[in-house]
Amino acid sequence: MAREFGSVGVVGLGTMGAGIVEVFARNGVAVVAVEISEAALDRGRANLTNSTDRAVAKGKLAPEARDALHSQVTFAVGLDALREVDLVIEAVPEHLDLKQRIFGELDRICKPEAILATNTSSLSVTEISVATHRPNQVVGVHFFNPAPIMKLVEVIRTVVTEPEVVADVEALCARLGKVAVTINDRAGFIANALLFGYLNRAVGMFESRYASREDIDAAMKLGCGLPMGPLALMDLIGIDTAYEILDTMYRRGGRDRRHAPVPLIKQMVTAGLLGRKSGRGFYTYEKPGSPVVVPDDQTPNSTPAEATDAARAITKVGVVGSGTMATGIIEVFARAGYEVVSVTRGAEKSAKVCESVKTSLNKAVVRGKLAEAGRDAALGRVTWSATLDHLTDVDLVVEAVVEELSVKKALFASLDEICKPGVVLATTTSSLPVIDIAMATQRPADVVGLHFFNPAPVMPLVEVVRTIRTSEETVATGRAVCTALGKTGVICADRSGFVVNALLFPYLNDAVKMLEANYSTADGIDHAMKLGCGYPMGPFELLDAVGLDVSLAIQQELYLESREPGFAPAPLLEHLVTAGYLGRKTGRGFRDHTNR
Repeated sequence: MAREFGSVGVVGLGTMGAGIVEVFARNGVAVVAVEISEAALDRGRANLTNSTDRAVAKGKLAPEARDALHSQVTFAVGLDALREVDLVIEAVPEHLDLKQRIFGELDRICKPEAILATNTSSLSVTEISVATHRPNQVVGVHFFNPAPIMKLVEVIRTVVTEPEVVADVEALCARLGKVAVTINDRAGFIANALLFGYLNRAVGMFESRYASREDIDAAMKLGCGLPMGPLALMDLIGIDTAYEILDTMYRRGGRDRRHAPVPLIKQMVTAGLLGRKSGRGFYTYEKPGSPVVVPDDQTPNSTPAEATDAARAITKVGVVGSGTMATGIIEVFARAGYEVVSVTRGAEKSAKVCESVKTSLNKAVVRGKLAEAGRDAALGRVTWSATLDHLTDVDLVVEAVVEELSVKKALFASLDEICKPGVVLATTTSSLPVIDIAMATQRPADVVGLHFFNPAPVMPLVEVVRTIRTSEETVATGRAVCTALGKTGVICADRSGFVVNALLFPYLNDAVKMLEANYSTADGIDHAMKLGCGYPMGPFELLDAVGLDVSLAIQQELYLESREPGFAPAPLLEHLVTAGYLGRKTGRGFRDHTNR
C-alpha cells in the first residue's frame, strides 16, 4: 500500500510553485506554501488567486470549489513551517547552489520520514540529494507549466532513491489525476532533452537567416500540428530559462554540440531580451508579461497576398506523377479553379490517378466539405495524359515523381525542352537538393521547390524552397500560388530537410536514441511529449505513421549534409528498417499494429 500524504509543503511560489500548490489543494490535500519574505509570499498568494479566479471566470471552477481550495492552503514565511509535512516539493529558480542550500535546511527541519522532492527541469537530482543526510528519500517530481492543466509529471529517481519512495510519489500523481513517467536522473529528463535540442536548432536556423521567425513558427505549427512555433515557445518559456536548461544539458550530457546554446540566445539574455516576461524576445509584445504580439522592425512589410504583384500569372498547371502526393496536388489545384494537366507514365496509371481523385472528391462531398457541383467542376478542369508533350502551354509544372535525384533530373531536362519560356518548374522533393534538379535545365532561375505535405488536400503548409539561382519573381510566384490554393507558403533556402524535416527528424532520431539507451519506454516517451509538450503525436507514433524507411532516408540526408555526429541515424532505427519493420504500412515498427 502506498503511503497517504496528509500534508505537503511547496517551497517557492512563482508561477510554477503556485501552480503546484493549486494542484494539491484542488485535490483536497493540505498545503503549506512557503516563501522567503512577506513580499514574495504576497506575490505567491496573488499568483494562486489570479489562477483560480481565471478558472472561475471561464466556468472551469465553481466559486465554492475555489473557496474550498484556498482553505486547504496555509501561507508562511520560512522553512520552519514545514516541520510536520509528509512531502516537500521545491520550486525555486534553477540554480544548483540555491537548491542544495534549501535541501540542506529541509533535511534539518523536516521529520525523518518526510520525502523531499525537487521540481527541477534540468539540474541533477543526485547532486541536489547529496546536500541531505537522506538522499534515499529525495526524488525529482517535475511538473509542467501550467501545472493545474498539464497532465504529465516526470518522476526522477536517483541511483539511491528508495523504490518505496518512487512508488509513493507515483501513487500520489495518480491521486492528483496526473500521468507519471518514471525515469533515471539524466540531463533534461525526457521532455526537455528532446524539446530543447529542437528549440536550439530552430534558433540556429533563425540566426543564420535561413528563414524568417514567422515562417519557422508557421512551418512547425502547420506542418507538424504543434501548439506553438519554436521561437514563440522560447519567448513563453523565457530566453534566460532556455539558456540555463541548454547550458546545463550541454555540461551534464557529454558536451553534445546540439545542446550548446546557439550564440544568439546568450546575446539576447545579455541584452535583456528575455521573451514575454520582458516584453521582447524573438517577437515584441504589447507590454512585459503580455501574450499580444505587436509589429516591430522584423515584421514583414507585406502580406503574402500583397506580395503577389511580382508574381507571374498562373492559369494552367501541369502535375507530373502518379503517387499519393501527385493525386492530392491535382485535387488541390483543380478545386482552387486552375486548369490541370495530369501526366503519368501510361494510360493505366492515368486511369488509376483519375479514379483516386474522383474517390477523394466524393469523400469530400459525403463529408459536406464540397458540393456536388464543385466536385463536377473540379473534375472538369483536369485533363488526363500519358505524355509530357501536353505540357507545352502550361504556366506551372509541379513534379511529384519518385524521390530519386537521377529520375527528377532527367524529368526536368525533358521539361526544359518541352515547356514554353517563363514557365515555373517546381519540384515537391522533401529532401533532395533543389539546385541539383534546377541545374539539369537551362533555366535554373525558373526552378523552385514547392514541398506540399501529405495529405495535400488537408495539410495547410507548403515550403517554398529557393535556390541560389531562383529568381525573386519565381519565389513570389510560388508564394502567390500557395495563397491562391488557400495554403500558407513559407520561404526557405535550399538546405536538406528545409524547415520542417530539418527540425522534426533530428528530434525523432533523438527519441530513438533515448529508447535505444533504455532510458524509457516508447510509451513513456510518447506520453512525455504529448502530455508535457502538447504534441499531437508522440515520436514513436509519428515514426510508425511516417514509415521508418522514409524517416531513416531523411535522417541520412541530414547527416550527410551537416556531418554533425549527433545527427547520425540511431542504430536501432537502421536495424528495424533492415528487418523490414517499417511501421504501420508493414504492420510493425516500434509497435505491433497487426491487431489494432
